[in-house]
Amino acid sequence: MGCCRSSLRAVTHPEKPSAAPPASRPSFSANPHQPAPPSSSSAAAAAGGRGELSVAPFAEFSLADLRAATGGFAPENIVSESGDKAPNFVYRGRLQGRRAIAVKKFTKMAWPDPKQFAEEARGVGKLRHRRLANLIGYCCDGDERLLVAEFMPNDTLAKHLFHWENQTIEWAMRLRVSYHIAEALDYCSNEGRPLYHDLNAYRVLFDENGDPRLSCFGLMKNSRDGKSYSTNLAYTPPEYLRNGRVTPESVIFSFGTVLLDLLSGKRIPPSHALDMMQGNNPQVLMDSHLEGNYSTEEATALVDLASQCLQYEPRDRPNTKKLVTILEPLQTKLEVPSYEMLGIPKIEEEAPPPPAPQHPLSPLAEACSRMDLTAIQQILLTTHYRDDEGSNELSFQEWTQQMRDMLDARKRGDLAFRDKDFKAAIECYTQFADVGTMVSPTVYARRSLCHLMCDQPDAALRDAMQAQCILPDWPTAFYMQAVALSKLNMQSDAKDMLNEASQLEEKKQKNPR
Repeated sequence: MGCCRSSLRAVTHPEKPSAAPPASRPSFSANPHQPAPPSSSSAAAAAGGRGELSVAPFAEFSLADLRAATGGFAPENIVSESGDKAPNFVYRGRLQGRRAIAVKKFTKMAWPDPKQFAEEARGVGKLRHRRLANLIGYCCDGDERLLVAEFMPNDTLAKHLFHWENQTIEWAMRLRVSYHIAEALDYCSNEGRPLYHDLNAYRVLFDENGDPRLSCFGLMKNSRDGKSYSTNLAYTPPEYLRNGRVTPESVIFSFGTVLLDLLSGKRIPPSHALDMMQGNNPQVLMDSHLEGNYSTEEATALVDLASQCLQYEPRDRPNTKKLVTILEPLQTKLEVPSYEMLGIPKIEEEAPPPPAPQHPLSPLAEACSRMDLTAIQQILLTTHYRDDEGSNELSFQEWTQQMRDMLDARKRGDLAFRDKDFKAAIECYTQFADVGTMVSPTVYARRSLCHLMCDQPDAALRDAMQAQCILPDWPTAFYMQAVALSKLNMQSDAKDMLNEASQLEEKKQKNPR
């Protein structure tokens, strides 16, 4: 989650979906003075264990950083198995001091309007789930349009199913794949993103633990007005052939083709597969490489579900909730890790440590590196509100009674903060922030520390990120994020953030305003 200053612009996710234009300071709500808080799901994802998993916050990357991460988009870093069948390429890369990434590079002018591309990317970027290879950023630079996602190091379902070298996928693992992907689709549907474009075995990826995940790239079209399917038309939903539109029912049809792949171990056109299913004999479909090592009852259930998904009329297909309900009871070998069933070694992903600062640490940096919350509080008290200068432009009409009440709430929060009554300080600072007439990065930084003092690191991280949204180059915001990340046991990201804050502080000292 380390926010590399050179590579991203901090973006938090509003509680209610809204599209923010790509500007130097994100706009979060109708009130220009009040940034909306990040969603609780984002913080839960950051918490790593308390929510779904640890995922970097959604960000805007620079083209230079992505070019460097992929070796100049070198051909040897192309990992997309679709090759020339797909109009886009996916590269593996690694940002300096951070985890591996996958970068999808669109063809020139696939999305002519950068705002439309950014809005679509932000919509997908709000999703965070352990069954997704999550989208962590995007890039709009000139004619370039790129998406950045978590990198899944253990290839695709297509590779393990159709092009295996060591061993085929055992039956229990095939059931696990079907269930996990159904969970991913159900989550996306519940979050208001039910459309998935061109779902197939190449879209199912395996992470460092060998667990199957659904690629986030399919949640965006290949272009603003282009085709949604790049695979053979024999595998596309019949309604798509009629009107060229993808619907939630179309996604279910495509899921049925993935079930066929898992059952047979090969690509079978749905129309042909439905003919094979007529005799109610699952063995005619089953992969011979399984050598009969599967439950006939489970295989029959999977064949029946595939048949339901592949119905010609969209209304006759099940929804995502039914997929999950049917597949969950079929899960076996729950205690066996996925990497063991795939016959692959578990990959321990460790980000390289960030370079140590080449200059003496400031008192705030020292306090943050020691996790000395008391010292941080004293520094924030001493600094007071001097860094807020220029954050607000208030008209005469805004000096109302409401304004005076708001400033009074802040004053009471400051007194509680000084007296170390951190719960009271949180309450008062929240009253100040909720009015929305003024934004104060210092209030967010102070409330962030209060949350840390109350053992609420996820809320502390949200506040520190909001402070960065208001003042993108403010070292204190980065320092507070570093402390919160450390409290969330995200030590590598915390070190990245601490180093970034120190570099910003040095730059500010060299170039004072």
